[in-house]
Amino acid sequence: MLDFLFRPRAVAVVGASREPGKVGHTVLDNLLSAGFRGAIYPVNPKAQEILGLKVYPSVSEIPGQVDLAVIAVRAPLVPQVIEECGKKGVRAAVILSAGFRESGREGAQLEREVLSRARSFGIRIVGPNCLGVLDTYARLNVTFAAVKPLRGAVGFFSQSGALCLHLLEWSRAEKVGLSRFVSLGNKCDVSEVECLRALGEDPHTRVILGYIEGIDDGRAFVEVAREVSRKKPVVIFKSGVTGAGARAASSHTGSLAGSEQAFSAAVKKAGVIRAATLQEFFDLALFFALQPPLEGPAVAVLTNSGGPGIVAADAIERSALEIPALGPETVDKLRRILPPYAAFYNPVDVAGDADAERYEKALEVLLEDPKIHGLLVILSHTATVDPAEVAERITRKKTEKPLTACFLGKDSVKKGTTLLKRKGVPVFPYPEEAVATLEKSWLFTFFSRKSGGKESPPSVDFERAATVMRQVREEERSHLYDHEVREILEAYGFRFPRALLARTTEEALLAAKVVGYPLVLKVVSPEIQHKTDLGGVKVNIRTEEELIRGFQEILLRVRKALPRATITGILVQEMITNAREVILGFTRDPQFGPMVMFGLGGIYVEVLRDVSFRLAPLEPEEAREMIREIRGFGLLRGVRGEEEADLPALTSALVALSHLAADFPELVEGEVNPFMVRRRGEGAVAVDARLILEG
Repeated sequence: MLDFLFRPRAVAVVGASREPGKVGHTVLDNLLSAGFRGAIYPVNPKAQEILGLKVYPSVSEIPGQVDLAVIAVRAPLVPQVIEECGKKGVRAAVILSAGFRESGREGAQLEREVLSRARSFGIRIVGPNCLGVLDTYARLNVTFAAVKPLRGAVGFFSQSGALCLHLLEWSRAEKVGLSRFVSLGNKCDVSEVECLRALGEDPHTRVILGYIEGIDDGRAFVEVAREVSRKKPVVIFKSGVTGAGARAASSHTGSLAGSEQAFSAAVKKAGVIRAATLQEFFDLALFFALQPPLEGPAVAVLTNSGGPGIVAADAIERSALEIPALGPETVDKLRRILPPYAAFYNPVDVAGDADAERYEKALEVLLEDPKIHGLLVILSHTATVDPAEVAERITRKKTEKPLTACFLGKDSVKKGTTLLKRKGVPVFPYPEEAVATLEKSWLFTFFSRKSGGKESPPSVDFERAATVMRQVREEERSHLYDHEVREILEAYGFRFPRALLARTTEEALLAAKVVGYPLVLKVVSPEIQHKTDLGGVKVNIRTEEELIRGFQEILLRVRKALPRATITGILVQEMITNAREVILGFTRDPQFGPMVMFGLGGIYVEVLRDVSFRLAPLEPEEAREMIREIRGFGLLRGVRGEEEADLPALTSALVALSHLAADFPELVEGEVNPFMVRRRGEGAVAVDARLILEG
């Protein structure tokens, strides 16, 4: 894919310039400096020769075939250049020129014209308003960057040209080479999805970095990223995640969802590693480019000072990693080589008077322990230790286990850190940063081992639900009645309490005899979304007197609040006791589609915000992850002698709701709140639910 972009046989530089410092001159110089093996055709109607190459007045006058055109002319001239390229048979174009969508309405129109002409000829476009493209293995550098790239294993795509320039500087400073690099610019055609796929297929790319400001096709991004991230790490940094959703939400789920929640759910679905900061972004690039990923969560810490070792241990405990106790055999070996005042358990403290030899021997023992998957070596510069010598001893060890280091200090440890970087061992200024990187490495391994095949969808009566939806559409209604919501959810496996609708107190008394006390009373009206807010709910009704009084109070309060509301009646419902109250919901994100929410239920869900999100449809393992990651999970697992809630029933309900959201795109929001989860083995009951149609 995009072979003519990354591996062209011939390149035309349209707008090649004789003046050093001009974009067209720099691109041509970079292409020559990279040692590009194909034909290079500078295009400039006012020049005869540039940098020793013959110059052509236009693309159409180039004698040979051209695969890639790099365009560096004024924006108004670009449509005509694209027209010439199309007639010449050019397959791809990198438009460096600015002055398009980023400059306003006229520029946006110009960009649309360029794209229209390109598509009529089948030309793929990178940009406009971008830094360019490079492939170090194809010796292709059609950027106007001043820094020459090193060849290596890091693939990169970015919507920010400035970040592209920083990556080149970082690459040379850290001696970490690049494989491929794409500056997307306005991405009028080639998108981050296609770059991700191309980097995933590239045999020279070991780790993929992506800087994203916005995603045009969220579902396609997730699908491709999920496939690629099973083969190699995909590290994404996204800016612009704090904006609220544009659509006003009428459910708890909708009000809690936003661009940040949607993107977070997307990367979890895709198995993408998300960097929280730019520092972490480059830390992860360094690690994955130099070291193998962790094969398990167990990490050993080797240090010559207790404090930093404890800091590292605390960070590991807070992460998805483990800091296991060392086995008796490993401890015995350490006792034989370390002084009696050393610490022989994890973290292993070789003591403040340790020298390089003591470090080396302890490291050798830890590397031999089969229960240890990775190591963090911490050094505090003391009078007895030479950081450079410790670094030399560390890099001697041949191991398949990932090694990271933290040398505390600045100038005094610089020789040691420089040596470690040169030999491929990532060095971090503080233990927490090293641990965070190791954690992301383990999460990559964990995701890549997950089953790639989708599990069977839940058994549902789709036609039963579809019949209800067809009836609603035929009647041109924008809302569903309570009994229709119940019908649809029952078709997807949800159970509801016993309930009867009453229009008068007499009917309510008869219904109570069928349903049984204690009871819940709820107003039924297609115009009332949040019943509790209007006093439309009464719980724990235990006598006929309470029933009559509650019935009348609900009608009075609702009539007062909404005098014109249509009240169908009062639902007399079985009261569910001895169960945990949770909320299940879904909403529809404009970029990523249906998104499922889970959290502890009740009226405080928007205040506590203890919720998790995933993209629909869910697999059972994703549903289990959603349940486990909320802060209140302990309440479901059981505390102080309480029995565990029926987590399998809760998992099944989340999966079923996610399929409902995916099956009916016209449902923009939905909520089951409260969803009462009984003790393990006793199931769960949907007490109240709403489904909201588009419009």
